Amino acid sequence: MTVKLIRMSSGEDLITTLVVETPDYVVLEDSIVAVPTGNGTLGFVPWSPILSKTVKEIKVSKNFVVYIADPDDEVVIQYNKMFNKIITPSKKLIS
Repeated sequence: MTVKLIRMSSGEDLITTLVVETPDYVVLEDSIVAVPTGNGTLGFVPWSPILSKTVKEIKVSKNFVVYIADPDDEVVIQYNKMFNKIITPSKKLIS
């Protein structure tokens, strides 16, 4: 499972954990979408805010996926802070 940027055909850019990818569908977990905030910055909100909290994974048809790519490293760090229970250092601390 890796953190990916997924552009949806609706124009949304998802930051998500890609659980499974097949030729026909993707299974996503902890999906958030970037939204513009004041001062030219971006914030993150749940992709589907009214989805039941008990739903952990969402299966999405590849018909709705434009592309899948690696997000910027800073975005991955922020995402991991939001969803990982264990925070690992982003830089090597001991030489």
